[in-house]
Formats: sequence, C-alpha cells, structure tokens
Amino acid sequence: MKLINKFKKPDGEKTRQAVRDFFKTKAFRAGGYSLAAAAVVIAIAILANMAVGALPASWTNIDMSGTGIYSISGQTQQIVSSLESPVQVYWLVQQGEEDVAIEQMLGLYEGLSEELTIEKIDPVVYPNFASEYTDETVYNNSLIVVGEDRSRYLSYYDIYTSDYSNYYTTGQISYEFAGEEELTSAIDYVVNDDLPVVYTLTGHGEASLPTSLSDGMDGDNILTEELSLLTEESVPSDADALLIYSPQSDISEDERDKILSYLEEGGRLLMVTDYVEEGLPNLMEVMEYYGASPVDGIVIEGDSSYYVQGLSYYLLPEVNYHEVTAPIYNEGYYILMPIAQGIEVTEEPRDGLEITELFTTSEDAYSKVDGYNLTTYSKEDGDIDGPFALGVAISESVDEDTETKIVWLGTSVMFDDSADAIVSGANGDMFLNALGWMCEREETISIRAKSLDSGYLTVSSQEASLWSFILIGIVPMGFIAQGIYTSVKRRRQ
Repeated sequence: MKLINKFKKPDGEKTRQAVRDFFKTKAFRAGGYSLAAAAVVIAIAILANMAVGALPASWTNIDMSGTGIYSISGQTQQIVSSLESPVQVYWLVQQGEEDVAIEQMLGLYEGLSEELTIEKIDPVVYPNFASEYTDETVYNNSLIVVGEDRSRYLSYYDIYTSDYSNYYTTGQISYEFAGEEELTSAIDYVVNDDLPVVYTLTGHGEASLPTSLSDGMDGDNILTEELSLLTEESVPSDADALLIYSPQSDISEDERDKILSYLEEGGRLLMVTDYVEEGLPNLMEVMEYYGASPVDGIVIEGDSSYYVQGLSYYLLPEVNYHEVTAPIYNEGYYILMPIAQGIEVTEEPRDGLEITELFTTSEDAYSKVDGYNLTTYSKEDGDIDGPFALGVAISESVDEDTETKIVWLGTSVMFDDSADAIVSGANGDMFLNALGWMCEREETISIRAKSLDSGYLTVSSQEASLWSFILIGIVPMGFIAQGIYTSVKRRRQ
C-alpha cells in the first residue's frame, strides 16, 4: 500500500487554488475590464436606441430621395403645428402590410402637433369601421381624417396616383406619391368651416380647366361654381374670386360692366387668355381700366436663353418676385409659356394702382402680328419690338379692409400637361399660388405630389449649346491632352 503524503493537497483543492490563481492573473483582469467595458457600451447603445426611437420621426429620419418622398414641406408643418382643434387620422391597414412611405409620412405628421393623433385600424378585424365615414370602396393603406364636424376618406389610389395622359402618344405612364398633398388638404378641410368659392365664367367658348388644375383646386379646398353673367345680375356676393379661362369670343358690354362693378368693390379676378384673331375688346376694356392691355400677335423670343431649345415660341421668361411667384422664384424653377400673347403695362398708373410684371421676355423678343397665320419665325417689318410682360399681378386698395386683386396670364397652353411637365409642375403651382393669393390662403400653396418617375432637366437653348460644347468638345480634348502629356513625360524618363 502506498503512503499518502500528508503534505500533498487533494486534486480538488489544487483545482480550486488554480482557479483562484487564474482570477489574479493580468490576463484575467484585462479580459474582465474588456468584458465590463463591452457590457457598458452595449447598455449605452440599447438605452440610446430606445431614446432615439422615442423621438419624433422628423428628428431622426433623413430623406435621401431625389424628390423628397420621405420628407414634408414647410407649408404642411405650418398648417399642422397651428391646429387648434383635435384631428384624428385612422390608418386602414392590415397587420404586416404597412406601406413604408405612408408609415414614414405619418410619423412625420405625428410629431408636429399634440392635436393630431394617428391610429391603425385593421379593416379585417373591424370590417364596418370605415362605413361610418365613407361609402366608397375601402383599400388597404387608405386613410380617414376626422375633425370635430367633418371627415374625409383618402383612398390608397388618391395617395399613389398614375397619369395615363401620355400613354397613347409616348407609351409612358407617370406615377406620383401624393400623400402629403392629400393628407394636408384633408386636415385643412376638416378644421375649416369657411372654404373659398371661385366662380368660373361660361358662355364664351371658354376652355375646360385641365384636370391637374381642377384637382389642385380641390386639393387646396377651393370650391368651384360655374357662372353665366348673361343670366345673373351680378357676380355672386360669396365669390372669393372670378376665373376667366381662355375665352374664344368676347363678353358683352353688360357683362363687362358687371365685372368692372365687381372689381371696383374689391373683387378678385384670375384671367388666362390666348391670342384671338378677332380680339376681345370688351374684356380688354376691363384690363385697360386696370392699366394693362394686350399686344397684337404671338411673342417670339430672340434670345436663346429665354426659350426651350429649338422652339423660339416656347418661352422661358424672367420670373420676377411677387407673392404669387415667391415659391417659384425662391426655388429657382422655370416657368414655361408657349404661344403667348404679350401684355403692355401703362407707364403711369393711377394713384393706388400697383402693377407687377410677373413674367417678362428679353429685349430681343418681338410679337408676330400675323398670329397663327405666320409663315416665318424670323422678325419681319411690322412686327412689334419687345420686351413684353407675359403675366401681370394688379392690386388696388378700395378701403382699409378691401383690396382688388387681378392676375392676368397671356397663354393657357402653359397649363397643358406636357408643357407643365417640362418645368416640373411649376406652371400649375403658380396657378394655385395666384388663387391662394386672391383667396388669402397662401398657407396651402406649393404642396404638390412627388414624382416616382425620372424628373425633367429643363435648360434654355443657350445653356444646352454651352453644355454640348463642354461635354462633346472640351472634356474629350482635356483627356486627350492629358494622355499626350503623360506619354511624352514617360518617354523622356
């Protein structure tokens, strides 16, 4: 039998001692410090993530999209942040099928006002909920906006819109995200009891308003009514503005007097006219009373920096600052005015009458007096020298609280979808801006749908020639010169 050394520790005791010794080593202490530091960092990251998650989406999300689809405008922030009564937004969406852009947008709205609350409603779980507010077909990812006395249903197909107007000519379908436009409009609608009314004059071959303009007026909550001054004694007293859109024949003397009477009492007029060979003498008498008159013919631009490349009658006029043009002017957008008639402004308006030339041609512009019968775009004897105004804003104080306001534009072609698209919708925005100025609803202007398609890059004819020279001539020659220099340098070495 082997004797056990009484001084030798049992194996278990040796193991425990080894463990104790390990905990005292520098390696363990260093590793422990690292583990503790990692735990602290992880805890800080978790707390920071929770804190950031509690912040409003407007503070934490950065919109990197080219069209700003994940951001909202200053006008929306102003309208929502100034809410004085509660507004409830119901998001009708099935669990797990939330649209990312709509979710992002609602998060931005929710942080703007304590009066605005947003709630998800699953239409499968609550199939009869939407019927309390609308009898329309309810689609997933739609919205219902509810105020104290009104409500409005926003279909998914109001938020995501498609335009087939160019499909049969170019094969293109345009898609837009109109979430902000529709939601801000709905909020404005449910909290306002006094909505503006605009009367559109009829009976003179007036053109129909393009869908984009009528939809824009609906979006700005501007109500429209038709008006025949042949049957009415006067412009209705509830008219916030009178709209005359591209008449093809003149008004009568009686209608002229009714319009003048309306304006002299502080009325508002938005007039869009086209060149008419027979003229519109009675209607133009109204404008002459307010210091503006038409120039005979159609304007041709002689300066290539003032028209679209190759089309000297597709005018890109100078945009001058005014409340109507402020968003366009500040953002540097072009205004496109094809086939326009010039406007001449009186040099000495009467006291109190203010006339602003909104859009002006260059000094090289001229008006072709042959009008639609012109045989050349070149200047001929008898053509009228520019420069011309192509749009004017006129105001005159009637008393301390009343002011006459007029906007006159020299072409309706600028509001055709194809023309408006070339300048990224700036023409349509300007039209709505003008109505907003007249109806004193400037807070709703310049909120528009965001295109999901590739945008247009609009440049003048002069700029196009310059960039062509740079990209086709200077840049390649620069690379060639650099190559020659490098080759010669290496050979000398």
